[in-house]
Amino acid sequence: MATFTPAPHGVAAQVSVEAHLERVLATVAPLRRVETVRLADAAGRTLAASVDARVDLPSFDNSAMDGYAVRRADVASAADDAPVVLDVIADLPAGSAGDVTVGPGQAARIMTGAPIPEGADAVVPVERTDAATERVAVLAAPRPAHHIRRRGEDLHAGDRLLDPGVVLDARRIAAAAAAGLAELPVAVAPRVAVVATGSELVEPGAPLGRGRIHDSNSLLLAGLVAEAGGVASEVRRLSDDPQALRDWLDGRHPCDLVVFAGGVSVGAHDVVRQVLGELDTVGFARVAMQPGTPQAFGVLPDGTPVFGLPGNPVSVAVSFEVFTRPALLRMLGRADVRRPTWRAVVEHGWRSPAGRRQYMPVALEVRDGLPAVRPATAGGAGSHLAAGLASADGFAIVPEDVTDVAADDLVEVAITR
Repeated sequence: MATFTPAPHGVAAQVSVEAHLERVLATVAPLRRVETVRLADAAGRTLAASVDARVDLPSFDNSAMDGYAVRRADVASAADDAPVVLDVIADLPAGSAGDVTVGPGQAARIMTGAPIPEGADAVVPVERTDAATERVAVLAAPRPAHHIRRRGEDLHAGDRLLDPGVVLDARRIAAAAAAGLAELPVAVAPRVAVVATGSELVEPGAPLGRGRIHDSNSLLLAGLVAEAGGVASEVRRLSDDPQALRDWLDGRHPCDLVVFAGGVSVGAHDVVRQVLGELDTVGFARVAMQPGTPQAFGVLPDGTPVFGLPGNPVSVAVSFEVFTRPALLRMLGRADVRRPTWRAVVEHGWRSPAGRRQYMPVALEVRDGLPAVRPATAGGAGSHLAAGLASADGFAIVPEDVTDVAADDLVEVAITR
């Protein structure tokens, strides 16, 4: 477990990324709020319960080719120089409900996906015939069940189709439709209150006075929440006034998670630390990472989990990626809350601080057929470089014991878009 201090101006011991994340995931639980949605509305949602097929896939024996449904015994000797001629008794397009029986010396013209008629036990592709419509010459002997898709060979009714905790993408939704489902049970999106703190913040686009900056953190966090499957139920910007923060906490809208950006370090006006530091259920940590060292996490008096992230934009993005996103995925009941990483070649090297895990914003490209990365900005991992996030495709993760990342090194990369 991570070591914390609740004291507003205390300095917490440094903890590892894993220790802080362990505390987060041990505190946050799945919400288990479920709603049923139409397949057309299910994209990007998290499946809340297991789903079984309602029909066999395929639901009937059908043709895998355009050609002729035949009895193998009739065409066992067929060859290019010794064709077998059969009477064509039916034309079966896909969707045909015709009740046809193929007898000795007969064939049915059949299209891909059409039901195999009674009596037929193979399909000869049209390319191995003369393509006639009344009496067809078959030029090759088919193998047993050749080009027949058997009922249930993909899935039988009652078989497990999808497990809970998976993200419903286009392929899974299509599989659900094919398996006879029209709706799916999904996790209700967690409601997240996003609060950017700082008396220096002004509305985006507003004139800037001396010492003022445009607020990008509230928009960044609201967007990251949405990308993780949550909904920003309240987005606020607060000054460095402790009483204003206390008043907001007392009157906030119901939510499942609160995320603050800024005010968590040891400065005289770090308002989140001042106010949340009064609670013995919220702890502050110095996490061995760069950027994003100062972190706060715990629960409010009503049990709502709360994050305090450092205020520089790159620190916000990294901290959300490493700690808040996994918490949101846990709330959704996701099967896997950690983003996969991939190995990539370094194009241009950089420095990394000793003893801290670095998350370098990187741009991804392909070099000689392999993924390659370079720092997204010339300023590297500077936590204030908000514009560089626009060029970042993800974060290169540099271990704590590495201080030099050189060209042609391999690094682990978390792709975030």
